[in-house]
Amino acid sequence: MKKLYRFYCITLTLLFLVSLCCITAFAADDMWTVANRIIVDVYSKIAGVSTVLAGLMSAVAVIGAKLSNNQHKVDQAWDWLRRIWITWAVINGIGAFIAYVVPLFDGLATIQP
Repeated sequence: MKKLYRFYCITLTLLFLVSLCCITAFAADDMWTVANRIIVDVYSKIAGVSTVLAGLMSAVAVIGAKLSNNQHKVDQAWDWLRRIWITWAVINGIGAFIAYVVPLFDGLATIQP
């Protein structure tokens, strides 16, 4: 019983000392501002990369369609080109949708006591 009491006292003392050594951190912005900044930054990088890749892959699909002598491969190239354009439009449409919807929800992401 004495060992258990000593273990309990040492554990509480260590816990108290660790709590004294902890540094309190204060955030410069609230959670919603930081999340918005992260989302805008990540999406702008995704949209930029998708635009470059869509242009590159469109060029590859058109060149493949023009240089092929097989009608089946030409049809596949045009199908790929259509898929590339649809995907690019969807990715950029998400950004346009978010840019339109965010002002509608402005002020709703608050927690009031």
